Amino acid sequence: MPEDTRSPQSRRSDATRNAILVAARERFAADGYERATIRAIAKDAHIDPSMVMRYYGNKEGLFAAAVTVDLKLPDLGTMPRQDVGRVLVTHFLDMWEDNEVLTALLRVGATNQAGAERMQGIFRDQLLPVTRQVCPDPEQVPARAALAATQVLGLALTRYVLRIPPVVALHPQEIVAWLAPTVQRYLTAPSP
Repeated sequence: MPEDTRSPQSRRSDATRNAILVAARERFAADGYERATIRAIAKDAHIDPSMVMRYYGNKEGLFAAAVTVDLKLPDLGTMPRQDVGRVLVTHFLDMWEDNEVLTALLRVGATNQAGAERMQGIFRDQLLPVTRQVCPDPEQVPARAALAATQVLGLALTRYVLRIPPVVALHPQEIVAWLAPTVQRYLTAPSP
């Protein structure tokens, strides 16, 4: 094993950051974003709350750094092309319905640079590769994936964050029926 040439201070700093992230993940999972506090996370990490603020700035920055999101997107290359929109909208809707972390990440991503960067990373690392499987023109993959994201994120924002009553009242099957054709067109239709 190679020798660690970092200074003792640097090693302590890395250990502190790691302890904060471990405590934050556990606290966010147990309490949810709204109820988790910097004070509780610091207590769990056995450090002063000011250290959390020093490294992550605020709760939003800490959340963005601590949260790992795997969308578990389906392999679109193995399904009939005409089912892509329905499958993706159904998948995202199922994810949003059961995952408080995604809602919290959307809130943070809309108000915090670190959260926005986390959302951009998820887009780049998870949605772009899936879009490549079905997009008819490789050069259009980023634009088409971004357009599909506008639909899914718009739904999530209005249903789970803003809680606009007509959107909240829609049955999941209604949402799929309305949104799937649009996502399908964005991902697979010929170029306009």
